[in-house]
Amino acid sequence: MLEISDDGRTWLLTGPTSSYAVHLTEGDELLHLHWGPRVALDDAEALAVRPLPEYWPFESPLDGREEYPVEGGPRFVRPALSVRTDERRGTEWGFERYETEGDELRLRFCDGGLSVTLHYRMRGDVVERWVTLDNQGPALELLRADSATWTLPDREDWRLSQLHGRWGAESRLARSPLTYGEKVIGSRRGHTGHQHLPWVALDTDATEERGEVYGCALGWSGTWRIAVAQLPDGRVQITGGAGYDDSGLLRLAAGESFTTPVFAGLWSDGGFGGASRAWHAYQRAYVIPDADRDRPVLFNSWEATEFDISEEQQRVLARRAAAIGVELFVVDDGWFGTRTSDRAGLGDWTPNPDRFPSGLKPLAEYVQALGMQFGIWVEPEMVNPDSELYRTHPDWVQHQTGRKRTEFRNQLVLNLARDDVQEYLWERLDGLLSSAPIDYVKWDFNRCFTDAGWPGGPYPQRLWVDHVRALYHLLDRLRAAHPGVAFESCSGGGGRIDLGVLSRTDQVWTSDNTDPLDRLAIQHGFSQIHPARVMAAWVTDSPNAMLNHRASSLRFRFVSAMAGVLGVGGDLATWSEEELAEARERVTLYKEIRPVVQRGDLYRLRPPRGGLSAVQYVLGGETVVLAWLQAQSYGAPVPALRLRALDPTESYECLETGEIHRGAVLVHHGLRVGLHGDLDAAVIRLRRI
Repeated sequence: MLEISDDGRTWLLTGPTSSYAVHLTEGDELLHLHWGPRVALDDAEALAVRPLPEYWPFESPLDGREEYPVEGGPRFVRPALSVRTDERRGTEWGFERYETEGDELRLRFCDGGLSVTLHYRMRGDVVERWVTLDNQGPALELLRADSATWTLPDREDWRLSQLHGRWGAESRLARSPLTYGEKVIGSRRGHTGHQHLPWVALDTDATEERGEVYGCALGWSGTWRIAVAQLPDGRVQITGGAGYDDSGLLRLAAGESFTTPVFAGLWSDGGFGGASRAWHAYQRAYVIPDADRDRPVLFNSWEATEFDISEEQQRVLARRAAAIGVELFVVDDGWFGTRTSDRAGLGDWTPNPDRFPSGLKPLAEYVQALGMQFGIWVEPEMVNPDSELYRTHPDWVQHQTGRKRTEFRNQLVLNLARDDVQEYLWERLDGLLSSAPIDYVKWDFNRCFTDAGWPGGPYPQRLWVDHVRALYHLLDRLRAAHPGVAFESCSGGGGRIDLGVLSRTDQVWTSDNTDPLDRLAIQHGFSQIHPARVMAAWVTDSPNAMLNHRASSLRFRFVSAMAGVLGVGGDLATWSEEELAEARERVTLYKEIRPVVQRGDLYRLRPPRGGLSAVQYVLGGETVVLAWLQAQSYGAPVPALRLRALDPTESYECLETGEIHRGAVLVHHGLRVGLHGDLDAAVIRLRRI
C-alpha cells in the first residue's frame, strides 16, 4: 500500500507487518524517515516535522539521514551517485515531481540534462528500490550509480551478518559486531562470486526466532559492492549496487539511459528465521519463475563419467537412474565439439560426431521413453583457445591490446557486450534446443574476468555491465522461445547466485562440494536468504572424491541432499543392488515430502555446529523434520528437537512410527529422533490429525 501526504512531500509504503517512509524538505532534501514496524501516515508526518539533531562542526546534517546521497554539496558519506562530465563532477539536483503507477512510487530529480528517478515498490514486506538515470544533456560518465542507500534507526551495538566463502566452501554464515568505519563486501570478478553472496543483515539482539533484523539483497549477477558504514555519530547506512569500484560504469550520451538492478530491503521482528521465511516467500512469489511448480529429482552424469562419455554409456546410466525414480537425466560436460578434456571444445556447441553420431535427439528420446526429462550442460560465455570458434574469431574474447590473454581452466571469456557474440550464442543455443527434445539446461560459468578489455569498444569499461545485460537478455530470449525448458545457474558451484539470475532460472547449483557434512553448513548459510525451492543438492559416491574423501552412509548423504532440490550424481553403474534399492526408497520418500520442502516455511531448529542439527518445513498441516547427527561424544544422549509452528492444541501423527504427539509437547518438550553414533540422519514426517 502506498500513501502520500496532502502536501505531496511525504510518502509511506506499507506491507503486511512493516512500513517505509521518506520525506522531501522545503530545500528539496530527500530524508529517510522510517523503516520498521507498521506506522500510519500521521506517524510519518510527525517524524517529518521533528527537527534534526544538532551536529558537530566538520560534520554534515544530511549524513546518515539522506535517502540517496549524491556526490557534491554538504555531504561526506559514501555517495550512491557519482557523475562526471567534461566540465564538472558531482550532482546538484532539484526535485521535479513524483509519479505513481500501481504500487510503484517514482521520485524524479533533475540536474541540468540529467534526470534521476528513484523507484520504490513494496512486495510483501520487501521494499524493492532501484534508480533510472536518463541523460538529455551533454555526454557524461557514470562513475558510480548505486541502486539504493538504506538507513537504519538509531540503535546501539549493531551486529553484521554476511555469507562468505570460496570455491567448495560457499555461503558460510559469519556474524560480528559492527565497528566504526566501513565494511565492504563484493566481487570484482565479473560474476557474483564464491567469496560473498550479495546480502547483509543487521541486528542488535536477535535470536533465531525473536528480535528485529534488517536485511538487504542485491539482484545483480556481475561485479558488485555493498558497503555497510557506521558513521561518527553511530548511525548506520548500507549502500550497494553494480560495479566494485568508482572507475566508471557507463558513458551516457544524449538520449541514453541506465537502470540499476534492484536492491531489496526487508525488516522483520521474527528474528533471523522470520527474516529468512519472509525472503523465501518474496522470492517464491515475485522472483523465481514458476515457483509453484516443484523441481524434479535429477541425475547428473559428471561424477560418473567426467569427459569420457558415449551415447551407449549414457543409456546405461539412464536405465539405472529411471529404475531408482529419477525424473530428469542430465548429460554434463563432454558431449560437444572436441571436448575430451577441459583443454578444447568450448564454444563449439554441436554434438561430438564420434560420441553422438546422430546428435542428441536419439538419446533424448530414449531418456524420455524411460519416463524422464532430458537435460544438458553448457558454458556459453566461455571459449577454449583450442576451438573452431576461437580460431575463427580470436577478437571475440575479452583482452587488452598487447597483453597476454590469461587462461584459467584453459579457457577465455567471450565479450558478450559485442552484438555479434550475442547473436552467435543465440543462434547456437536456439538451434541446439530446437534440435532435440531438451527439457533442462545447466548453464555454467567456470572462470572470473581477468583481462577485461574491449579494444576498439566505444567505452571499454561498459563490458562489465553489458556482459550481464547480455546474459539476462539471452536467458530471457531463450526462455521465451523455449518455454518448456528449465535453466539452472551454475558457476563452478555457487559462484553466481543472486536475485538477478534467480529471476531467470529455475534453480541454482549451490556448491561443487557434495560432501554431505560440509553441505550442512553451506545449506545453512544459503537458507538465510534463498529458499529450498532453488537449492540443488546431490547424492554422490562415498568416500567423497571432490575434496576431503570423507566416507558416509547413503542414508546420511540422501537426508543431507533432501534439504533442497534432490539430485543424484554418483556413478550408478558401480552401485550395488542393495544401494540401488535404498536409493529407490529414498527417492520415493523425497517425492512424498517434496511439496513441503520446496514450498513450505523453513525453521532452522539447530545449526550445524558439530552435534545434532535439524531443519523443519511446514506447509499447512504437514511437517517434515530433517535431522543430522555429526558425532555423538562421550555417550551423551541426543537432545530432543523442540519443533515450531505447530498448534499446541492439536495432535500430530508421525508417519514413520504411527505415534500420536500433542502439539504442545512437541513445541515445549521436543521430539526424540533416535540418532546414534557418527554421521547419522533421519527424516520425520508429521501430519496434523
